[in-house]
Amino acid sequence: MPTMDLSIFRLAAEQNSWLAIYPELALGLLALGLLALEIVLPRRIHGWIPRLALLGQVVLLAYILKEDLPGRLNGSESFGGLLLHTGFGQAFRIFFLLTGALVTWLGIVSLERQSGPRIEFFHIVLVATAAMMLLVQSNHFVMLFVALETITISFYVLVSYFRHTSHALEAGLKYLILGALSSAMLTFGIVLLYGVAGNPTLPGWTDQPLAFVNLRLFLEHNPDNVLALIGVVLVLCGIAFKIGAFPFQIWIPDVYQGAPTPVTAFLAIGSKAAGFGILLRLVTGVLPPLYGVLVPGLIGVTVLTILFGNLGALTQRNTKRVMGLSGIAHAGYLLLGVTAATRVPWAGGAVVFYLFVYLLASMAVFGVLTWVSDTEDAGWETDDFADLGKNHPVLGAVLAIGLGSLAGIPPLAGFIGKLVIFIAAFQAEFYGLLAVAIVGVVLSIYYYFGWIKAAWFNLPRFALQGEPTPAPRQFPSLSLPTGLLLGALALLTVVLGFFQGPLSDWIAFR
Repeated sequence: MPTMDLSIFRLAAEQNSWLAIYPELALGLLALGLLALEIVLPRRIHGWIPRLALLGQVVLLAYILKEDLPGRLNGSESFGGLLLHTGFGQAFRIFFLLTGALVTWLGIVSLERQSGPRIEFFHIVLVATAAMMLLVQSNHFVMLFVALETITISFYVLVSYFRHTSHALEAGLKYLILGALSSAMLTFGIVLLYGVAGNPTLPGWTDQPLAFVNLRLFLEHNPDNVLALIGVVLVLCGIAFKIGAFPFQIWIPDVYQGAPTPVTAFLAIGSKAAGFGILLRLVTGVLPPLYGVLVPGLIGVTVLTILFGNLGALTQRNTKRVMGLSGIAHAGYLLLGVTAATRVPWAGGAVVFYLFVYLLASMAVFGVLTWVSDTEDAGWETDDFADLGKNHPVLGAVLAIGLGSLAGIPPLAGFIGKLVIFIAAFQAEFYGLLAVAIVGVVLSIYYYFGWIKAAWFNLPRFALQGEPTPAPRQFPSLSLPTGLLLGALALLTVVLGFFQGPLSDWIAFR
């Protein structure tokens, strides 16, 4: 009988550095452990299982912050070049762990008011968090596709998790249809790149065309290849869906409104950051040979994304739709940073800094939304927050600080985040883009402060228009743990407005 040559498997095993992905493995094992505990533990103590998920993420986050992993793995590859480990990827690991932990906390608060299954929610959150961490470290299109689709499929389930409500089912169906379309575009783009970059008749071809470094070399030799350009455009379109960039943003208001509030927060922060992480990797590491075509396209998409998000939010009253449309505008500001990174290298660090301050402010707002919402959270409007500041000053203050930071009001952290993005655009000489972004910030003040006004000054639009004012909403009393956590988010938002040095130095922002 012929013998099998096992040398290739030995070589692959030698390159599989499992230590390099221990955070992702830990999350995967924790996710499986939750399901096992649900089976073996008595039902009366199942309420502690989600708290175990939260504790596991917090412990892992603390360990990663303590360990000097970037110093040992900076620039190294693992698993045959599928993953690249850098300080950039490590920063996003911490970002996603923090996001996952906060979403888990929101899920604990929200699901305690629901009658459906609970443990599966936290299991999926852990799996999606691990996939986001792997996506940003991707160094190969196979890894990119697998990680991105793991995230997408997780959200297919999470968006419609409250399946007893029509809003959640509608949101899940819309996300499924449009998500499948974006996945098809992404797959077709990868196939085109694989075929054209692996063509032996073309200069710079390679037998490993889906590795990022090999594809860049091919594009340097063939910057005008039409099939390669089409493939790159399709890949970018698939990523544009994840970040909510024009013209792939149309799903956001409906899905954000219908999804459970913790899932909306996960989409707005985690999914968006994962998309921008891999977009930065591609734009700065793979696509520089195509800057002549890519940069004008990025400029156009950035302008339309900022304008659509801000103009669309002006007339919205539903709180989750406001957050969705304003999130599109924030995607535009982040795209401004990505565009500036094509000329100013440190702009990539500015994007990461912006994502962290956006995380703090958005989680503060979504935390308030989760706490005040009852079993149906899709119908809350800004006017429903009348007297929040009077009756619950802590919730009102957290909401005001979060919205003020999202609006970019000094001295909050959101102002600094926008400022560094704008400085990067100025140094990159994108003066027209900068002007559009400033107009967008001015527009956003209207709808953000309309929400703050409703919460603090009790001037709902019903009273201003002479309509009968509905009975005010009843808000639940704030628990001590939730109050401390919301207060910490608000406090960090204020502190980072004055002292950015530790965070900016940590993410190599310079």
